[in-house]
Amino acid sequence: MLDFATLSEHLEKFPNIFERILLPAINETLYMSMVSTFLAFVIGLVPAVLLVLSDKDGLKPNPKLYFMLDVVINTFRSFPFIILIIVLIPVTRMIVGTSIGTTATIVPLTIGAAPFVARLIESAFKEVDRGIIEAAKSFGASNFQIIFRIMFVEALPSIISAFTLTFIVNIGFSAMAGAVGGGGLGAVAINYGYQRFRPDIMFYTVVILIIMVQIAQILGNFAYKRTKK
Repeated sequence: MLDFATLSEHLEKFPNIFERILLPAINETLYMSMVSTFLAFVIGLVPAVLLVLSDKDGLKPNPKLYFMLDVVINTFRSFPFIILIIVLIPVTRMIVGTSIGTTATIVPLTIGAAPFVARLIESAFKEVDRGIIEAAKSFGASNFQIIFRIMFVEALPSIISAFTLTFIVNIGFSAMAGAVGGGGLGAVAINYGYQRFRPDIMFYTVVILIIMVQIAQILGNFAYKRTKK
């Protein structure tokens, strides 16, 4: 248990620790999480649209295509993230030239989150009222128009919630990536907190991660409510 003198000493050192160690780690975590979440949505949107189109109740049913996509997405979703990082090392090196560091971590973060995003967007699209879709069909709207001008707009609040959830998940995964040289708050917690026996730094990283998740959820809820009106 920390006594008052020890606690006071840690608090006095906090500004220096924050500026020298924690602030760069926060920037790295945000960089990894934001870029990977954006890329995951760009990549995940394609299979999500194909799933909606090829579903048995979709705009263009294709059971074989739906089954293939379903198997691929479920396979990637079943990989534990720490194993996915290792499996994708050759791919990461091919794309960014290295398998270590914050930029390299974006590759497995993106690939790990994309199937998750595809399922969330598919669910958001399927929540759209069928009556609106049938009305659009009766007016001669194409499948492309129905997907992107009607279903996407109607499902936007749910898609924003999906983006928020994915960003929060990627914050946690980016911290896990610190165990294998990914940088960010996870690396600080392991390299400074655990290996150097600094429980104060470990505590700071946990608190900062909690605050980041809370802020992301608050902003996501705000955006959801604005688009829901």
